[in-house]
Amino acid sequence: MPFGLGALLMSGMATVLDAADVQRALVRIAHEIVERNKGTDGLLVVGIHTRGVPLARRLAAKLSEIEGRQVPAGALDVAMYRDDIGMRPPQATHDTELPFDLAGKVVVLVDRGYLELPLRADYVGKNLPTAPGQAVRVLLAETDGSDGVVIEDTDTKAVAS
Repeated sequence: MPFGLGALLMSGMATVLDAADVQRALVRIAHEIVERNKGTDGLLVVGIHTRGVPLARRLAAKLSEIEGRQVPAGALDVAMYRDDIGMRPPQATHDTELPFDLAGKVVVLVDRGYLELPLRADYVGKNLPTAPGQAVRVLLAETDGSDGVVIEDTDTKAVAS
């Protein structure tokens, strides 16, 4: 059965951002970061595995494009520091890659997750109010084959990394 509107409705999912929307959100966030930080001097972008890492790399590339200078990107694995460890099936760990000194730098931390870390976002791609029993899934070409954001019923939700 083709993955169309009928499949979305039957699966309990609703698309809220398509690939073009995701791209526009990244461009907007990159411009907000440049404006708030008055450029990209001393700026680093770090993504949390799994989907935060490709988002961090995309954001760093967009920042580099806007400002004409390289913005470093890194990766952080928080698997062993989660508050729900032991409540989920064991997950493979990933390498933490921070090939730069963090001292005195402004670090943009990319967490694509949904209430997974006790952080307040300074930059938001889209505010998505959800009802109890719903979850937000971020889909990326690097991990899922295509970009998008969907809201789905948790009854049909697979554990996302």
